[in-house]
Amino acid sequence: FTLERDLQVALRANIEQLERGMTINDGGKERIGLSRGRTDILAIDSNEQPVVIELKAVTADHDAIGQILRYMGDLQEKIGGPVRGILIAPDFTAGAIAASKPVPSIELQKYRFNLLFKKV
Repeated sequence: FTLERDLQVALRANIEQLERGMTINDGGKERIGLSRGRTDILAIDSNEQPVVIELKAVTADHDAIGQILRYMGDLQEKIGGPVRGILIAPDFTAGAIAASKPVPSIELQKYRFNLLFKKV
């Protein structure tokens, strides 16, 4: 799971583990926004609010906050309503955490994997 693509496939298959009632709303593929970036996952939460999900395979820094804000802004401009953002990474720099604090619609989530071994 060192590649962002592997993380995306795993999350798409298990989106309810991220948030109860959340569903994927992008046809199963990344979407290109107005700023020409590719949104990893677009979802709808249980309150019918759009959610931009950005995935990082490495520690996310303040640039990742700017990236998800661009994607959220693109979607907000397109739909004309509020948009949430969830940035998922194995860890976050202090700069990323500080940059996210003034934006209540952005949530930072750490991921980790648990391995299960079974003797054959």
